[in-house]
Amino acid sequence: MSIAIVGAGAIGGYLGVRLAEAGEDVTFIARSNADAIKSDGMRLIEEDGTEIHSKTVKATRSMQEAGVHEVVLLTVKAHQVGPIAADLKHLIGPDTVVVTMQNGIPWWYFMGGYGGEYAGTRLESADPGGLIADHLDPKHVIGSVVYPATVLTDPGTVKVIEGNRFGLGELDGSKSERVLALSQRLAKAGFRAPVTSDIRAEIWLKLWGNLSFNPISALTHATLEDICRFPDTRAIAAEMMREAEIIANKLGVTFRLGIEKRIAGAEKVGPHKTSMLQDVEAGRPIELEALVGSVIELGRLTGTPTPHIDTVFALMRLLAQSLERAKGRLAIQGA
Repeated sequence: MSIAIVGAGAIGGYLGVRLAEAGEDVTFIARSNADAIKSDGMRLIEEDGTEIHSKTVKATRSMQEAGVHEVVLLTVKAHQVGPIAADLKHLIGPDTVVVTMQNGIPWWYFMGGYGGEYAGTRLESADPGGLIADHLDPKHVIGSVVYPATVLTDPGTVKVIEGNRFGLGELDGSKSERVLALSQRLAKAGFRAPVTSDIRAEIWLKLWGNLSFNPISALTHATLEDICRFPDTRAIAAEMMREAEIIANKLGVTFRLGIEKRIAGAEKVGPHKTSMLQDVEAGRPIELEALVGSVIELGRLTGTPTPHIDTVFALMRLLAQSLERAKGRLAIQGA
């Protein structure tokens, strides 16, 4: 199967190495990591320390050069999808499957067979200006929920912290041949890839933790374990999750876990830095709107107050602004 992976970061690299080793034809569309992959392939360090070095993977900076593929794994951050949406057409043929692997509420949430009262609604926080919807037809999309914790230690090298599960689901809830085939391919590569008939509920369960743990971690520079064990931050996370649960319930989603069990699950991950904290420390743009802003937008849409989420969001927006200004000053000084 020809598989294009848009983004050669921590998750994209994890998927690419295992899929290539399982015999799939893998091409990375990457920016800063493309040269490293071209010259020496991609390395994966598993949880137990085992190293897999895949030299069969290909890499390019150009989607046009990569051409049409059977499957496109979209593994860039949510805020990075809009700017590249117009170029995705080079990868997509009539039967191409595009797997969206972003955290947060996806741009297609109210599309692709959604039957609620908000059907067709576009969320500005998930798709600013409608760029993604303009260039990517939901008929190509399979939703995914990414559970593993991984880090890009060097260009072309990914380390697995824990996990190998990628939930999959058609937007209309069907168990189609294409989603089942994709699940089988991922399973062959050593992943757990269950197919759900309610991908939106699965997204909410992951988002439930992301919207609280990620910004709290970024603000405090604390790990998941620290946040969950410190009474005050644990309480703030619980309140944010409670507000989000009310919104989800109004949208017809019921969580299969309680708040305390969800927090306990995060605590078990241990001293792991969230992706948002990793971005802050590395000076990268923060994935804020899809993880937090989208929940606030849904709160307004459903008439649900979100005071705790609003407060943390405001603090994170200021942090993001401060980091951007500091980055700008350094650029001027270095000019």
